[in-house]
Amino acid sequence: MDPDSVKSTLSNLAFGNVMAAAARDYQKEILAQEKAQPSANQEIDLDELMDDPELEKLHADRIAALKREAEKRESLKRQGHGEYREITEGDFLGEVTKGDKVICHFYHKEFYRCKIVDKHLKALAPKHVDTKFVKLDAENAPFFVAKLGIKTLPCVILFSKKESCFRKGIASDRLVGFEDLGGKDDFPTTRIENYFIKKGIISEKKKGNEDDEEEYDESRRRTVRSSLDADSDSD
Repeated sequence: MDPDSVKSTLSNLAFGNVMAAAARDYQKEILAQEKAQPSANQEIDLDELMDDPELEKLHADRIAALKREAEKRESLKRQGHGEYREITEGDFLGEVTKGDKVICHFYHKEFYRCKIVDKHLKALAPKHVDTKFVKLDAENAPFFVAKLGIKTLPCVILFSKKESCFRKGIASDRLVGFEDLGGKDDFPTTRIENYFIKKGIISEKKKGNEDDEEEYDESRRRTVRSSLDADSDSD
């Protein structure tokens, strides 16, 4: 065999061994890096996570906040919030001065458009507990109809303690007829809801509030069940 050919073959084999070794070293390095970095699918020790004092504090703070919110809602409901109620002329001043935000619908029982407003306010009242929703028969409230300059029905008057004019006995804003709602009778509840949001008389409903309340209720039920189980075990 030609000596040059032998030398070339040995040289190629040596080069091939070096490349193979380099490839193996590279593969080992990649595997080492993958082991060092946690995979997205890596299992997490949930028991260890639940015992984390920072997580426990975060959970306790959240439950406390939800409890305060629930207590606030209950307090407002005792003041007549959360439902659309009829009041009398004698009730009027007490109702509008005791609430930070009040929506009062002056209506006539024979007017078709007043019934449309009733339908929408009845749907909104349970959703916006921070605001009080009431209605007053205009025929039975001549003093306040004259005092507030009500000439067209339906008339929805908005009261807010944040308005300095409210302290002088003047309403902060009003919705008369349906002109500001598109001028038609078949408008969706969201249209009058958005109108009230723009006027600042109700707050925009944040997505997830109901889920938070359900989470609090479930946590409370779990606590009660745990207490009952503990009492049963002690017996």
